[in-house]
Amino acid sequence: MKIELVRAWPRRFEALTVELADGATVADALAAAGWGTDAEISGYAVFGVKAVADTPLRDGDRLELLRPLQIDPKEARRRRAAERPLKK
Repeated sequence: MKIELVRAWPRRFEALTVELADGATVADALAAAGWGTDAEISGYAVFGVKAVADTPLRDGDRLELLRPLQIDPKEARRRRAAERPLKK
C-alpha cells in the first residue's frame, strides 16, 4: 500500500510516498521514510486526525508529522487584529 508522509516548516514542506505492506503502522511508515528520529516532531495525524505510533494505516493515507505550535492561535489573531488600523 502507498502512504504519503508530509512534514512542514514555516514557508516550506517536504512530502514523500512510501510503499508498505498491508497492516503497517505509523511507526513502520516513519522507519521506511527515515524520519523516525526527527526530534522536532510532537505528534502525528492521518488526514488531520490525531494518531499514535501504533495506529494502523490504510492504502492512500496521508501521514502528517506535527510540530509544536509557536504561539497560541488565539493570541496570534489578537496580535494581528491589534496591528490593523481601525476602520472609520
